[in-house]
Amino acid sequence: MRKKTVCCIFGGNSTEYEVSLQSVTGVLNNIDRNRYDIITIGVTRDGKFYLYDGPEEKIKDDTWYTSDYITPVLFDPSNSDAPFAFVTGGEVRRLHVDCIFPVVHGKNCEDGTLQGMFSLAGVPYVGCGCTASAVCMDKATAKLILSTCGIPQAKYLCFTADEIARGADTLYDAVEEVLSYPVFVKPSAAGSSVGVTKVKSRADLPAALRCAAEHDSKVLVEEYIEGREVEIAVLHEPDGTLIASECGEIDPGSEFYDYAAKYINDTAKYYVPARINKSTQEKIAAVAKKIFTALGCRGFARIDFFVRGHGDAEEVIFNEINTIPGFTPISMYPRLMEYSGVPYGELITRLIEGAGT
Repeated sequence: MRKKTVCCIFGGNSTEYEVSLQSVTGVLNNIDRNRYDIITIGVTRDGKFYLYDGPEEKIKDDTWYTSDYITPVLFDPSNSDAPFAFVTGGEVRRLHVDCIFPVVHGKNCEDGTLQGMFSLAGVPYVGCGCTASAVCMDKATAKLILSTCGIPQAKYLCFTADEIARGADTLYDAVEEVLSYPVFVKPSAAGSSVGVTKVKSRADLPAALRCAAEHDSKVLVEEYIEGREVEIAVLHEPDGTLIASECGEIDPGSEFYDYAAKYINDTAKYYVPARINKSTQEKIAAVAKKIFTALGCRGFARIDFFVRGHGDAEEVIFNEINTIPGFTPISMYPRLMEYSGVPYGELITRLIEGAGT
């Protein structure tokens, strides 16, 4: 059987660039080399694409782009069989690709930007298509769609960066009319808790809004939900079957599960399975599949919830969805799937085999 050539793309012009380096290292260490030939293409923070054929250690420590192992590449959407081209020895060479695995996170990466480029070329790629990627990345849009499906979620308000720049008192009044402190302020389209602030009083609200507006043109102000943070992994099999994993629970060990708690500090604690009732686990699985379908997802996603209350009174509230969840050694998505009977290497294979255009 001929090996498929899989192109793993990492990095990206995103605030989650560093997370991608960790994720792709995990993928490269666990992909089935007997089944796939691997090409790696790195994208720098300023959006330059390079073919990289050096050691994985240089990706992990972020020295890959300063090495002798890089060659500039261009993407040609008119050639679905060999969409990447580079020049060597005065000649143009093309890279045959059977599937692209974008191991990237955040804006300009996970939000449909790259996915649209791949779809234009007709190259199969892992994960959600262009529309679903864009919708899920924009929390305000995803919440609006899911509100028509009866999905319980936190109350929220959405403001534009222009409204925030004007800083009118009416904006702060609007927040206080609908919500009570504390509230969470976050960019509508960003991940890994970048630009997120827990606000405890009106005095802290303007700075939090300006901080979030630095990362996106829309900003959410959300109701604070006092509950446990529970996550579930959804896998879209090649035959169309949806698999929902066991739930995992995160105790951030801090005010909330921010960027530092996720990737820097060791304060967070993880519980797999989550400390919830079996009936709540089953409810989350059913709601997660409904969300995945309603938002037009494919491939995979991690869906985050709050569970409020205890015992038979546990209430499930949707938080957000991530269409390219972290694939780092400590990331919840591969951890949950492995606990549910799909080891890391097999998970990667299933994702590749289910790739679409």
